[in-house]
Amino acid sequence: MAWITAAAALLTALGGAPAGADGADGAADAWQKVGDDARSGVSGLAYEGRTADGAGVHALVVHDNKQSGQRRLSRITHREGSDGVSPVTWDGPEPVDLEAIEAIPGMPGEYLALGSRGIVYRLKAGGATATVVDYSPLPGIGEGDDFESFALVARNGKLAALWADRGAGADRPATLYTAQLSFAPWGQPQFAAVTRRAYLAPYPTGEGTRHISDISVTDSGRILVSSASDAGDDGPFDSAVSEAGRVTVSAAGRVRVTLAAQPTVLGTFPQYKIEAVECLPGSADALLGTDDENRGGYVRTMPFCRT
Repeated sequence: MAWITAAAALLTALGGAPAGADGADGAADAWQKVGDDARSGVSGLAYEGRTADGAGVHALVVHDNKQSGQRRLSRITHREGSDGVSPVTWDGPEPVDLEAIEAIPGMPGEYLALGSRGIVYRLKAGGATATVVDYSPLPGIGEGDDFESFALVARNGKLAALWADRGAGADRPATLYTAQLSFAPWGQPQFAAVTRRAYLAPYPTGEGTRHISDISVTDSGRILVSSASDAGDDGPFDSAVSEAGRVTVSAAGRVRVTLAAQPTVLGTFPQYKIEAVECLPGSADALLGTDDENRGGYVRTMPFCRT
């Protein structure tokens, strides 16, 4: 009887633990390597489409390189057990420190990429080249803002953008910005009035915590965010994916964000620094990417995007 009671308690504890705690459960082999060094980590990724056999996905990846001539974009083909990586040429004004990229809903082959200081680049990507159509600064940039995240939401024929200053430790929460988005006839991104919300990650919580390192939104409007801690180019790293709240866009284009009083931690990932979260269309899976500095970059999927 004592053995049965102990076993039941263990099962209850496991059932209540966040999914994907790789550093604790030995499932680190689920991560697949896509970069070998600090110049090839995954700072952001955007879904492109399924492979011909439907078993894998293509995604564009941005790298946070800062020197002229260094790679800014790659394409990964992710499937269970293997990942292919190929370079994509950036054609246009060269950005510094790209941190996020997102497909534009309803515009196949077009993307918005974001640099850490708040410049948004509109791209047309095809084959081995991505061409800059136009670019624009984000509105309402705050003092000291450092951006690592960007997401787009299409509802009721309207488009909204979400992005965040990443924050830094207990004394600087992330600031989540939202605004309606449109495009000028010549292609430039244009943002309407901005709203702001403060956000503190439930995990990790150390001094080096970046409260929002990326954002994705499910089909039902759930806001998923990654959070990460970074102690330097050799780590140690730690990160999590949490459900932060919900977003709606009215028929008039009004964007409303409601943040959870207590965000739900969906998974913790010791030893990895997640900087990319992308809900895959038609799936419950999120594609996660890491920028582990000198350790390179890794990707994997987790079932975080249920409706």
